[in-house]
Amino acid sequence: MDALPSLHDVYRAHARIQAMAVCTPLVHSAPLADRNGARSVHLKLECLQNTGAFKVRGAANKILSLSAEEKKRGVITFSTGNHGKAVAYVAGQTGVRAIVCLSEHVASYRAEAIRRLGAEVSVKGKSQDEAEKNYHDLAGSEGLVPVVPFDDPMIIAGQGTLSLEILSKLPDTDVLLIQLSGGGLLAGIALAAKSIHPRIHIVGVSIERSPAMLESLKEGRPVQVEEKDSIADSLLGGIGFDNRYTLPLVEKYTDEHLLVSEEEIKDGMFYMFDQHRLIVEGAAAVGVGALLSRKIDVAGKRVVSLISGNNIHSGEYLDIVGGRLPSEG
Repeated sequence: MDALPSLHDVYRAHARIQAMAVCTPLVHSAPLADRNGARSVHLKLECLQNTGAFKVRGAANKILSLSAEEKKRGVITFSTGNHGKAVAYVAGQTGVRAIVCLSEHVASYRAEAIRRLGAEVSVKGKSQDEAEKNYHDLAGSEGLVPVVPFDDPMIIAGQGTLSLEILSKLPDTDVLLIQLSGGGLLAGIALAAKSIHPRIHIVGVSIERSPAMLESLKEGRPVQVEEKDSIADSLLGGIGFDNRYTLPLVEKYTDEHLLVSEEEIKDGMFYMFDQHRLIVEGAAAVGVGALLSRKIDVAGKRVVSLISGNNIHSGEYLDIVGGRLPSEG
């Protein structure tokens, strides 16, 4: 087992990924602050990131750190969509062969987006755990270098660069609301944020339909959960049966956990459209949904909620937003 990542690793990642990941904006959301009595609420817009999601940070840090020999072999990953797209993008930019393993549960538009970036797609199994088995089989038979979605120190350090950007602009942030699924995003952000600002309050936001990390924390070991359809499909999937990094980091650094429903997620998506004219996917809206439903007490606090991505099928998005528009008259 490699050592857990450190703040120094996050700074190294920040320098390494400059050519692949942009520094995304932080915007103030006055209605959310007023609704919760918060001193301020800011939104970190990773929906404006290259590939449309934060995942490019970790993928870039991992792939750009490989040796010339490893790059020549090519890379392989498994994904619920956004990580696969990020790996395809970085591999394409650097001339590296990439295979992305998906389950049948992953929406076809996500698979097509990965193919358009030049990666090979292998679809097998009905869950991310089964897609991961396919990934292990192919990695062994073809000699490819693994680029896992979350449970890797390089991936975690890459996602942690978000904390450097947030705290360089808002150093007195009191609360961070972070999506929680496999845990790479929360682990990286929390590790870096707590190292810089130990009193910051880290909140993990999970979806009711697939709280794999929460169930694993309860059991003290990785457990499998049933994958149900969710508007936040990029938060589906397990944490891996041999999880070595994200489970202990999430357990160590997370101060509070929240669960959000499908309707609360859709409310968050509509809020981002209605108030900020931004298209976001379901996973991106979980923190906003939690704030809209007042699931956390942030009175008098400075809050940042991560808006993690914008990868959603146009028709599905229009149905959600259209269904929440007020009727004329």
